[in-house]
Amino acid sequence: MGEKDGYLACEEEGELYRLFYEINSLVDILDAHIEHKEREKRFLQNTISDISHQLKTPLAALHIYNGILKEEAKELSTIEEFIGLSEQELDRIETLVQNLLKITKFDAGAIILEKRTEFIQEIMETIKKSFLYRARQEEKEILLLGDIEIMFVCDRVWLTEAISNLVKNALDHTGRGGIIEIRWKLSASIFQIVVEDNGSGIHSEDLYHIFKRFYRSRYSKDTKGIGLGLPLAKSIVEAHQGSIKVESVEGMGARFTMDFLIPTKL
Repeated sequence: MGEKDGYLACEEEGELYRLFYEINSLVDILDAHIEHKEREKRFLQNTISDISHQLKTPLAALHIYNGILKEEAKELSTIEEFIGLSEQELDRIETLVQNLLKITKFDAGAIILEKRTEFIQEIMETIKKSFLYRARQEEKEILLLGDIEIMFVCDRVWLTEAISNLVKNALDHTGRGGIIEIRWKLSASIFQIVVEDNGSGIHSEDLYHIFKRFYRSRYSKDTKGIGLGLPLAKSIVEAHQGSIKVESVEGMGARFTMDFLIPTKL
C-alpha cells in the first residue's frame, strides 16, 4: 500500500522524529474523522432516499383517491370507500415517520431509558388489550403465558413498543383463526420473552435480512408493510442489553425470542 497523502516522511530519530510522528498521528485521527463524517453523510443520503421511496406509493395513492372523490362527489358510497382508503395510506405515512424518528433517536444516542421494576404480566395485558379489537375482527387469538409474579427492570414504554411491533407483525402474517402466543419466563441469569404465531412463516432467504431497515421480501404477500417495525424492536431490545432472534419454517409460523441478561450479585 502507498503512503497516505498527508503523511510526512522522516527516518531520523530525536525531537524532529517525534514531531513528525505526532503530525502523522494527527493525520490518522483526521482521516478517521473524515471517514466517520463520510459514513454519516452516506447514511443520511441513504435514509432520505429510502424515505422518499417509501412515501411515493402512499402519496401517489392519496392523489388518485382524492381525484376520484372529486369526480364522484355525488356518490356517497364511493366517497366513503375512498375516504377509508385515504385514511389507511395516511396511517402508513404516520407510522413510517414515527418509527423512523424513533430509530434515528436510538442511532444518535438521544434515547435515555427510564428503567423501573415492572410486573411483566401488566405490560403484556396492556399490549393484548391494544390489539384485542383487531384480533376479534380478524378472528384471531392472542394468548398470554407466563408467571404473573415475574418482575423485570425495564423502560415500560419502550419495551411495550418493541413487543407490540412483534405482535403486529404476527397479526399481519396470520390468517383467520390464527393464534399469537406471548410467553415469558425467568431463569437464574436470563429473562426471556417469546412472541410466536402459527401464520405463513418467513422464507429461509429472508431470515438473515429480517431486521434490516426497509427490507422488502420477494416472497412475502405483505404489500403494506413499511419495514421499520422489526428493526425498531431490535434497537429497543439491544438498548436493554438484550438480544433478539427469529426462527421460522415457511408455512409453519414464526418465533421471535428476546433474551435479557439478569445481572448477578457476586
